[in-house]
Amino acid sequence: MLEDIIDTEEMIPVLNNLMKAELAGVVRYTHYSLVITGPNRLPLVEFMKAQASESLLHAQQVGEILTGLGGHPDQGIAMIEESHDHSLETVLKESIDHEHRALLLYKTLLKLSENNSVYLEEFARTQIGEEEMHVIELHKLLRDYSIG
Repeated sequence: MLEDIIDTEEMIPVLNNLMKAELAGVVRYTHYSLVITGPNRLPLVEFMKAQASESLLHAQQVGEILTGLGGHPDQGIAMIEESHDHSLETVLKESIDHEHRALLLYKTLLKLSENNSVYLEEFARTQIGEEEMHVIELHKLLRDYSIG
């Protein structure tokens, strides 16, 4: 029984929230790839498109785990906050906030899976590592656009 391995009642809502957050990332990063302007547009557009593709992959991975545990994936995405300020600095700051929210959800997944499921624990750790790298990369990009 799955319930003997992991508390699916606790895990399924977290997985659904993760999937919705990752799907929101697809929309967010696709939007950014369309609205970025300026002299560094082309490499940043490619970066944002890559982030959107990776978010979709993560959503699919989480969805497979979710349905494997007997859950039903919600048909929606997490709320996307947007300032409608498409300056690169704002876009990067909004991206960092988005990645932090996903990071917190993956940390919740890790807490629920620790000492219960090696697979889910390792999956969560891998995703946490990837989200942390995204935050680091976004901060590096932001350095050139921050004032002070």
